[in-house]
Amino acid sequence: MSRVAVVTGSNKGIGFAIVKGLCQRFDGVVYLTSRDDKRGMAALAELNKIGLNPKYHQLDVADRNSVVRFRDHIKDNHGGLDILINNAAIVDSDLRSSNYENSKNVIDINFKSVITIQELIYPLVRNNGRILNISSDCGHLSNLRNKIWIERLSKKDLKIEDLYEFVDWFLESKKNGTFNSEDFADGGTVAAYRVAKMCLSAVTMIQQKELEGRNISVNSMHPGLVRTDMTTGVGFYSIDQAAETPMYLVLDAPQTLKGAYVWFDRKVLDWYDYNADYYFKIKTLVN
Repeated sequence: MSRVAVVTGSNKGIGFAIVKGLCQRFDGVVYLTSRDDKRGMAALAELNKIGLNPKYHQLDVADRNSVVRFRDHIKDNHGGLDILINNAAIVDSDLRSSNYENSKNVIDINFKSVITIQELIYPLVRNNGRILNISSDCGHLSNLRNKIWIERLSKKDLKIEDLYEFVDWFLESKKNGTFNSEDFADGGTVAAYRVAKMCLSAVTMIQQKELEGRNISVNSMHPGLVRTDMTTGVGFYSIDQAAETPMYLVLDAPQTLKGAYVWFDRKVLDWYDYNADYYFKIKTLVN
């Protein structure tokens, strides 16, 4: 039975570069997925041109029916998978102050979709498999300034319910106009993205506990400031450079590396160190 690797949201950017890297190094079937078939097929054609042959399947992580169809396809054709990279993401449309609708959309795609995937796709991940959640420097606890929530998210017995309540607290503030930019680092810029990515990093540790019995490693990582559409072309790294650490984490890192928050240089950081200077600063994008 062939091994299988899946990358969500991989028709462009870091996801595309990871698929390219996996096609070159992974001994098995690699799936490129995208919400939009036309874009997915165009990305596939680009890789075919350089002699790489991933498989393609439509996958909209925010659409439960799409995730179910993808799950059934993997189950029927491969019986399971070995590597899953949760990469699909969007950022606040307004970097300084997103409205409720946009904030909800950012959280649905960047965080809640991974809960749907956990429910439907994680059971297909084979024992000793690897799962990687692509987070961000926005995903470190130092992005938060609200003391009550810092304390709550720092609990070692953190539950998914805590994260849902954190999200609800934030969205409620956007809906009723009580949002306080002082609750977040950097004057509350890209607040929805910060909330979503902090939840993604935190849920990684919860997922790790749940999958420990099957020796599956689940980690999250910040890929660095990468030149993509999402950063409007600003960044220190090309997508190929940015794919190196994700590739290391799913192919080369020791299986004992579990539930970690990893920086782009492969360094494992203490996610709970809320006084650290790991939070995202908007000036890196606009200078």
